Amino acid sequence: MANLFDVNSAPTTEPTVFTVGDFGQWKRPDLSANYPTSDYTLTYVARLTKGGSSEIKVVATDLDGVHLFTVNSNTSSSFDAGLYHWQLEVEQDSTGNRAVIQTGNVQVAVDLDDNNTDPRIHAEIMVSKIEGLLEGKADSDVTSYSIAGRSISKMSFQELVDARDHYRREVVKYNNEVAMKNGRKGTSTIKVRF
Repeated sequence: MANLFDVNSAPTTEPTVFTVGDFGQWKRPDLSANYPTSDYTLTYVARLTKGGSSEIKVVATDLDGVHLFTVNSNTSSSFDAGLYHWQLEVEQDSTGNRAVIQTGNVQVAVDLDDNNTDPRIHAEIMVSKIEGLLEGKADSDVTSYSIAGRSISKMSFQELVDARDHYRREVVKYNNEVAMKNGRKGTSTIKVRF
């Protein structure tokens, strides 16, 4: 594994997962020919999926003619965890004109060093809450939870089973992505309990 703090080892694509409180850097040499650092400013702007004021901006600096993006630990410690949608903006320095040249998303993961952190992804939390309802052991927090604008407490048994199975598939998909990212084989088997 490359040294994550060495600018020469910085990846040439933006991260797909970023942990709150982590240092991160990446460079975009592929954009330097069309958008030289001397004439253009590149900025990633990311907004949390649920909307609101959670916005992340990362402005490129010049690294020998290459656009380098850096997020220090102090800055990322204030990030809210969740799925962000980003756009890469290029601004022509001489005119101030701006254009969006790429879009994508990044999952900002919780920092497990934070004692109040629930490390489960949304799908895992939903499976737990729905199973609590199915087992008749729902707490007051769960009974008022909603999925796609519908209250769980008003869903039929079959709708709850279908929702649980949907979120289980999401958990398997996420675990497969993590396994493959870490060089392990994923599984395509989805186990369902009735």
